[in-house]
Amino acid sequence: MTSSQIRTITKGLRFPEGPIVMEDGSVILVEIARGQVTRVSADGTQTVIAKTGGGPNGAAIGPDGALYICNNGGFAWKESAEEGLLPAGQALDYSGGRVERIDLATGQVSVLYTHSDKAPLKGPNDIVFDQNGGFWMTDHGKVREREMDRGAVLYGRIDGSALREVIFPIHSPNGVGLSPDGSTLWVTETFTCRLWAFDLDAAGQPVLNPTLGAAHGGRLVASPDGKRGFDSLAIDADGNICIGQIYRGAILVISPSGDIVDEIAMPDPFCTNIAFGGEDMRDAYVTLSTTGELGHLRWPRPGLRLNFNA
Repeated sequence: MTSSQIRTITKGLRFPEGPIVMEDGSVILVEIARGQVTRVSADGTQTVIAKTGGGPNGAAIGPDGALYICNNGGFAWKESAEEGLLPAGQALDYSGGRVERIDLATGQVSVLYTHSDKAPLKGPNDIVFDQNGGFWMTDHGKVREREMDRGAVLYGRIDGSALREVIFPIHSPNGVGLSPDGSTLWVTETFTCRLWAFDLDAAGQPVLNPTLGAAHGGRLVASPDGKRGFDSLAIDADGNICIGQIYRGAILVISPSGDIVDEIAMPDPFCTNIAFGGEDMRDAYVTLSTTGELGHLRWPRPGLRLNFNA
């Protein structure tokens, strides 16, 4: 498979991420630099669903049919003809990290969480729902001129009753996903380019083991060399982890044992996300963020159908 097989669905987006493939063939995504959530129809038409402000980042459909957003509070930006649009640290008008709920019928935005049980949210990034209707999310933190936050992985409920910090500290956590049987939580780190596994117990909570060598108790599964970073991820039906790779734009496919299955080059150095849909779950949609495009290609394996997706 090559990047030449990618078909552009739409252009003109402002740093798109968080794609969700809907039953009608449309794709809901965020435009971080515009502070909004947009629906892209199959013919490429763009419709604004909601204005969130800040930096809407990861997105997922919850058990109530609403859209849940990890809002990072906003980036500063730099843009050039050579590099396109790129985030450049914490925004001057940074509005604080939060988890938001959006009613897809009305576009109403409500804030669900601004704090965990341990600390304020700094840079919420990605989100995935488990079969029980709770969600896992990453708090990537924010980068400032001379410092950056320590990251965390959290578990929350959509009724606003609890958002618990479960894994801390973890360096620049970004993508988060669950294995097909729900027994493993996968987390990527952006700047270290590492993939971590956290084994889950019968209640769906991590069994942390600091003796494995990491303070947070996870298993290091992969850490490929070269200039690359890890962004968001999706899981295929075979359990492989399909990671949006930045700097060296690609979708990197890693097996649960840590072997590289495939590396599919993308026509953008910031290929940030991949999502699966279609009747056979082999329609793959990728966000090409610096150039502001949503691309489509046929995938060699079916993707894993997410809990509660519509």
